[in-house]
Amino acid sequence: MNTAEKETVSKTFAQNQAERMKKLRELHRLRNEARTHNHQEVIAEDARNKLPNNWESRKRRAEWMLNDQTEREEAVNRGEDYDRLKLLNVSAVEAERLERMKKKKNPDEGFSNFEAASVRQYNRLVKNLPAKDMERYIEQKNKYGEAFYAAPNTIVHGLHEDRPEAVDNLVKSVEEQIAKRNKYSRRRTHNDDADIDYINERNAKFNKKMDRFYGEHTAEIKQNLERGTAV
Repeated sequence: MNTAEKETVSKTFAQNQAERMKKLRELHRLRNEARTHNHQEVIAEDARNKLPNNWESRKRRAEWMLNDQTEREEAVNRGEDYDRLKLLNVSAVEAERLERMKKKKNPDEGFSNFEAASVRQYNRLVKNLPAKDMERYIEQKNKYGEAFYAAPNTIVHGLHEDRPEAVDNLVKSVEEQIAKRNKYSRRRTHNDDADIDYINERNAKFNKKMDRFYGEHTAEIKQNLERGTAV
């Protein structure tokens, strides 16, 4: 093997060595990137697991409320009726579907005790909270930190201060509830799928009252009588 051949072999070996080192450095870089990415995903997943179960739906609803409030304010500034503009963009089919969903979600079947009535009123009042308070909510959350969600050993006395406009809104809300309760009078929505086991309106009310207290005990007997298998 002459000198030229030796130099060629030496260069080829050096080039192969350089290429292998380049590939090795690339593999190290990819491994470090994957390790960093996996660590970030673990942190993000741990943060998501610590959030409430309905966090995503609450977040979407909060964003929708803020957008809706912004669009409403823009419409008011233009001198337009925002509710009317929204209705113009809703088709008859969509309006009928929303009405069916509303009746299905809240059929207004009355309540059996005052506890159920209180829960129902609470849910209705929460849904009617104005969207503009969301900004103050986020501001207070950032201000109070961990004390915002009070733990058993957290001292929150003196941290929160009621605003005068919030007190006025509470008084106004209570007065509106009293006025609505005084003039409230309507018939319950009739359920076409319910069994007809009454002969008049008074008998229907009596049967509902009996079913509230003894329905779970007499359901099997009633089914046997209807099937004709009662002993």
